[in-house]
Amino acid sequence: MNAENFGSSERLVTAAYVRQGAQGRRAHELRLRALLEQGKCPEDGWDESTIELFLHELAIMDSNNFLGNCGVGEREGRVASGLVARRHYRLIHGIGRSGDISAVQPKAAGSSLLNKLTNSVVLDIIKLAGVRTVTNCFVVPMATGMSLTLCFLTLRHKRPKAKYIIWPRIDQKSCFKSMITAGFEPVVIENVLEGDELRTDIEAVEAKIKALGAENILCVHSTTSCFAPRVPDRLEELAVICANYDIPHIVNNAYGVQSSKCMHLIQQGARVGRIDAFVQSLDKNFMVPVGGAIIAGFNASFIQEISKMYPGRASASPSLDVLITLLSLGASGYKQLLKERKEMFSYLSSELKKLADNHNERLLDTPHNPISLAMSLQNLDENNDAAVTQLGSMLFTRQVSGARWKE
Repeated sequence: MNAENFGSSERLVTAAYVRQGAQGRRAHELRLRALLEQGKCPEDGWDESTIELFLHELAIMDSNNFLGNCGVGEREGRVASGLVARRHYRLIHGIGRSGDISAVQPKAAGSSLLNKLTNSVVLDIIKLAGVRTVTNCFVVPMATGMSLTLCFLTLRHKRPKAKYIIWPRIDQKSCFKSMITAGFEPVVIENVLEGDELRTDIEAVEAKIKALGAENILCVHSTTSCFAPRVPDRLEELAVICANYDIPHIVNNAYGVQSSKCMHLIQQGARVGRIDAFVQSLDKNFMVPVGGAIIAGFNASFIQEISKMYPGRASASPSLDVLITLLSLGASGYKQLLKERKEMFSYLSSELKKLADNHNERLLDTPHNPISLAMSLQNLDENNDAAVTQLGSMLFTRQVSGARWKE
């Protein structure tokens, strides 16, 4: 409904009532205008009616939703099931073009606008979470591992002689496979035990760089979020080494956006040294379905190069999911979730320590890990070889998931 239609409505309904209805619509439109003009996450979350109105307005800008549209090409936004169309709010064309996932599609102005706004809102949230000097980011419809692979493949063109990736060890298969899939040889740097914590061996990293030759190294692949007793890598020291030897630095920040400590490490690393890109998962940080990640960095042109490395168009589902979520939460809602997570971590830590003391075990002292906790099970294991497995089974049947055991 525009002003002309509201005017026509006054012939059928009392003018005062129509004007009141127009004012109600105007309230929604003011929210949309602020989003389009500022490109930032609104401070307060939107109600669902405003979000659905916005998505409908975007959808009718795509050619597949034009009245009387006659698409004769191979990709015209055809969908056989109405249920599928509604699931995607009729935003069927996806995002990007064959040469760039961030490019605008002539036939899909609405989907293209969705893509641009999502990247802009996500960039605002990354800054809010602690990386203030980040300059560019984009949502990619792949999970963290494949997104890291995309970063490595982009660096291949810049460093054609390189065949190694320096990687402080972290026991997660997707991290390792991301390097193998890109065609590089991971050079694993074992961590050092400091108290209860497993920490980055900076001297070993630098020694390996000297041994292999900086020109033969694609990048240093470091990690923030991880499982205790492993703690986040020494990002500042690694960033300085990368700057000194002119070696790119890619950070796996899989579930680090929710941690102010992890985000601070990235900000400081970029300030004192070199960080080329950092990658984070959408589902782990924004509570959306699995299948998306954010690639961000401090050099806008390099992040754009990564986006151009993605072959073909891409699904808009991850972008749609995270935009809906952030518009629902608003910046204040997301900040509240960050605050609650930190409070719950502190509570869990204190309660686990009590539990450990009661059973003659101990909570490991890992102050540099702001996300994960580890407790010994030494006495439990000594008394019964199957006790640890049984404990895991008991937790699972009581609907406790995510706990891990490491020998």
